[in-house]
Amino acid sequence: MIVVLKPGVQQESRDQLITWLKNLGLNIHISEGCYQTVLGLVGDTGKVDMDLVESLDIVDSVKRISEPFKCCNRKFHPEDMVVEVGSVKIGGGNFCMIAGPCSVESEEQVVAVAKAVKAAGADLLRGGAFKPRTSPYDFPGLRAEGLELLRIARAETGLPIVTEIMSASDLDLFEDIDVLQVGARNMQNYDLLRELGKLNKPILLKRGLANTLKELLMSAEYIMANGNEQIILCERGIRTYTDYTRNTLDLAAVPMLHELSHLPVIVDPSHATGISRLVRPMAKAATACGADGLIIEVHNDPIHALCDGAQSLTPEEYVTVAQEVRRIREIL
Repeated sequence: MIVVLKPGVQQESRDQLITWLKNLGLNIHISEGCYQTVLGLVGDTGKVDMDLVESLDIVDSVKRISEPFKCCNRKFHPEDMVVEVGSVKIGGGNFCMIAGPCSVESEEQVVAVAKAVKAAGADLLRGGAFKPRTSPYDFPGLRAEGLELLRIARAETGLPIVTEIMSASDLDLFEDIDVLQVGARNMQNYDLLRELGKLNKPILLKRGLANTLKELLMSAEYIMANGNEQIILCERGIRTYTDYTRNTLDLAAVPMLHELSHLPVIVDPSHATGISRLVRPMAKAATACGADGLIIEVHNDPIHALCDGAQSLTPEEYVTVAQEVRRIREIL
């Protein structure tokens, strides 16, 4: 349920209403807009007399929300959410470029890639230290050592770090990581999502391989319901009947998610296609359809990459993509 207050309501009257609603056992999500204030009521709203609330002098309207996701619902929070990572802003008209290797392999590799993508205009450095792999025989990442190499790359370039966390038991290792990524395989790892909700840290939440948009938003709801509102949604392709690309990039998800939620939405064309030559056109398409950013895999030697070399751009190729994306942004 949402309660929309009239413009110019006195703070004392608003606080009295909020206190009364909290005494009914509800959690209140307050959204301050330029022209109105929206109170999002989360909990058992069946005990709330809608007619009584709507009759109050300070209330403009009362509406029930049918969708199961409340905290991340656009109706609860009409204004776009802007997630801040240091000086970098994502959402609300701010566009973010995230780039780096799929896996951190060595100090030389990750620092070289970090310097290259920064020179091309990247805002954040991505790199996998913990890697969920389908085969137990594939490279699983350098784990804690990989995180340390990412910190070295951050110190060398100033780029904030985005890297994946696979288990809540590893949270201590990620204490100074700038953005924690929840990968597609962990999108419905609810124990992990609950723990991430207790942090004051941005979370990049990727859509699962075969999950609906509602399921993605419900996963975001788990994080927000536990107190952390700093969430970046990521469309990274879903499994369909395609037999020529790794996944199917669902670009319609971008405007749809923007309609349903106030959270920023970025796109991962690397995992979506699995083919490096397709990353460039899909990055441009994602930008054109209104994405708030891109996360792209870049490797200085893709042929010899230990993970996902086939979908990784070279630094030179990334320069071209970044330039074209900027031109599209200027047009938009």
